[in-house]
Amino acid sequence: APNISMAMAVQKQHGHDESGLAGISGAAVAPVPMVWPQAVGQVQELAALCYRCRVPMVPFGTGTGLEGGVNAVQGGICFNLSRMEAIAELSLEDFSVTVEPGVTRKALNKHLRGTGLWFPIGSGGMRGAMRLGVAALGVLGV
Repeated sequence: APNISMAMAVQKQHGHDESGLAGISGAAVAPVPMVWPQAVGQVQELAALCYRCRVPMVPFGTGTGLEGGVNAVQGGICFNLSRMEAIAELSLEDFSVTVEPGVTRKALNKHLRGTGLWFPIGSGGMRGAMRLGVAALGVLGV
């Protein structure tokens, strides 16, 4: 129960981004289950299930995208990856870090404190809660 929801309020929260394009509230689609996987294995199992059942997968970070990518106009299952917050690996030698998609810039910088490295706000967004959203990112030296 804490990792899946069919509630309309949750669907409205996750059914659109900042693009202004119509999301699930503006399209005639079936209810979209929202799931919060907490481990890579759970994502893999859900992806395999969606593939077998030919159900669209809709990944969700913070909803700040500008392309309409989270707008489930064909239904599907929304994967909210915000609970995947592990910082898996940090290499000071090559200025790289491997993170799960729910790691925020603030959380990463807290983890980097004392190393002489930081992850600055980039052109991708100005919000403090901006999700990094990729598996590996370079970080800058001071």
